[in-house]
Amino acid sequence: MEFLVDMRTTVPEGTPDEAVADMRSREAANSRNLAAQGHLLRLWRPPVAEGEWRTWGLFQARDADELEQVLASMPLRVWRHDSVTPLSPHPNDPGA
Repeated sequence: MEFLVDMRTTVPEGTPDEAVADMRSREAANSRNLAAQGHLLRLWRPPVAEGEWRTWGLFQARDADELEQVLASMPLRVWRHDSVTPLSPHPNDPGA
């Protein structure tokens, strides 16, 4: 099953730059692992306001419970709000 996840990250005010850099580094490493496992299929950066962190991700999981485990494994999740949309095939999908 595929899921579109809108991820909005808010770094807590006063967080040191070094902590933000470390978090981003750990998130990147974890994203590579999730991609290798077949859970993270794609990432996009939608238009954002200045200072806003937002990412759209296409994920694959057996079900919503497994997706939650995948999302919970991501380091940035502690600063993030996720909106999940389950996707189903469309009969006119040109990629099918």
